[in-house]
Amino acid sequence: MEGHSNIGLTSIMHLPDDCLYFIFQRLDCFTDRESFGLTCQRWLQIQNHSRRSLQFACSFTHLSLSSLGHPNFNFHSFHLNRVLTRFQNLQSLSLAGCIYLTDSALAPLQYYGSNLQAIHFDCCFCITDNGFSIAATACPLLTRVSLYRCNVTDVGLANFAKACSGLKQVNLSHCSYISDHGLRTLVNGCHQLQAVKISFCSRITGIGFRGCSSTLAYVEAESCDLEPQGIGGLVSGGGLEYLDVSSLSWHVGRDGLVAIGAGLGSSLKILNLRLCRTVGDESISAISKGCPLLQEWNLALCNEVRISGWVSIGMNCHNLEKLHVNRCRNLCDNGLMALRNGCRRLSVLYMSRGGKITSTAIEMFKCYRGDVVIKDEEIMTMSIGLQYFI
Repeated sequence: MEGHSNIGLTSIMHLPDDCLYFIFQRLDCFTDRESFGLTCQRWLQIQNHSRRSLQFACSFTHLSLSSLGHPNFNFHSFHLNRVLTRFQNLQSLSLAGCIYLTDSALAPLQYYGSNLQAIHFDCCFCITDNGFSIAATACPLLTRVSLYRCNVTDVGLANFAKACSGLKQVNLSHCSYISDHGLRTLVNGCHQLQAVKISFCSRITGIGFRGCSSTLAYVEAESCDLEPQGIGGLVSGGGLEYLDVSSLSWHVGRDGLVAIGAGLGSSLKILNLRLCRTVGDESISAISKGCPLLQEWNLALCNEVRISGWVSIGMNCHNLEKLHVNRCRNLCDNGLMALRNGCRRLSVLYMSRGGKITSTAIEMFKCYRGDVVIKDEEIMTMSIGLQYFI
């Protein structure tokens, strides 16, 4: 046509990078997001720069120790350098299960770790305090770090506390070289701590938590060698909502947990005392009176809790919704009646049949408290805890 000028065709390839980033972020389908970079080199770069999380092995929650010998876990410096070069905007990196990873392999973090907010070293057995120092210095914005089953010592933990003062979540479970001294440096250096896991740390008594921030709301301390003064340290911040001190050592006597109910534990909502076999009525009464917000309490296998303890729970735990009393040797008909007459918000009772409880007492409980479901299995609800470890 006369006067018609040729106008170049416009395609998606002419869109600026900002538009392509927007398109990529709006893709809901996982397959579409993974295929995005196959279009061309430019789209691959968009995809690489958009990645925020990367995991090579398994996270702490589902790591299988039996699979650690798989060749895929043999991860070295060369691979980490290539990965970090490709994905330069990562905020979360999991190296969990990379059992052959050494200190020198972490050197690339010095160039690409400045944006990382979370890093997992679970079962990285070959990394020493020197390697953790490299990671801490290279990643100053870290808020979450998991050192599950690592050979980190108090020195390495101090390096994290010094370089990453914004830490909020720290997993030290099965770190056998960590002591109260290391915990103290963490507590003193990181005033935004929200959650700490120290389960199976045999050198920790709990006193390292003394003076912790009120932001500390979640502590897992299963099978630790806690002492009565250490229990006071755990709750010293006054903001604890979730506490797991199950399987306490035998030297914590009947009144060893009184500190939980002495005022600073008033924010507790979930308390796990499973397998605390020596804890008696003194501690139970103090907790039931001093922790009015308790919603779930696990007392399974707490054999020294007797009638006065059960009566105190019934009279004082007005917000209790779930109670675990599985295999409590000294829970009798009168104790069950005290729970029946009190605990008006109770909705689930986890209880094993047998022992000192008769079938008549159970049927009476069901008759008077039809609103309560009685279950035989033990289930420890983690609803409060999950908001801290995700």
